[in-house]
Amino acid sequence: MMSFFLLCFKFSLNYISLTHSLKTTLQALKREEQSSLSPQTTKGQRTRKNILICARKVFARAGYVTLRMSDVAEESGVSMGALYRYFQNKDDLFVNLIGDIHEQMFQASRAQEHDFAIAPYQALLAANRGYMKHYHENRDVLRALIEAGTVDKRFRDVWWQMRTRHIDRFVHALKTAHGIETVDGVPVRIVVESMASLVEQSAYTWFAQEELNAIPISVETASQVVTRIWYRTFFADKLPEYPFTEKL
Repeated sequence: MMSFFLLCFKFSLNYISLTHSLKTTLQALKREEQSSLSPQTTKGQRTRKNILICARKVFARAGYVTLRMSDVAEESGVSMGALYRYFQNKDDLFVNLIGDIHEQMFQASRAQEHDFAIAPYQALLAANRGYMKHYHENRDVLRALIEAGTVDKRFRDVWWQMRTRHIDRFVHALKTAHGIETVDGVPVRIVVESMASLVEQSAYTWFAQEELNAIPISVETASQVVTRIWYRTFFADKLPEYPFTEKL
């Protein structure tokens, strides 16, 4: 049997590889779009930051496909010439918007305050709460990323690598903390992929398309709902009583 140290070492190598792969993909996109270097002056940095803030609003309104650079220029209060000094096109803008959103989400869903081996429900809830909170805060960009991924393979690859990092981390945690390698005879990775899809699609439905919901779903309610499903899937024989802390 592989030792715990070797399992952690193997996971660390996979984590580094996936992190490097995602960063490489984003860097390649920036090179393809000839992304401008960061401005050297304080005024230039302030202008660039303002353009990104305004571009985020336009992406939220128009989506990825129909966004026009002229709309961003108008929202930002800069000329088209000034806008193109900072960003070559909408893909360049979008790559810079994606930026560190995934890394922040990945860190936010780590649940470091709970030991998954001892308190799996609390650890799952904290992880899902971190993910849902960050998704809610960035729902405009993440909605645009899903749209972009349907028309551009490069952005589809960015989304897929983001997703894979989360799946790999939980598969590793289940195996090392609880010895779970199958669920009802199904390889645990397949089940985790299904659960990851549940969380991701729920977040997209409840937050990225929140205006379509008859009843608003809070981050806390969303976190508790998906956590109960995760917990029952992997720890069906140990389900404790955890009442909902919010009512719809």
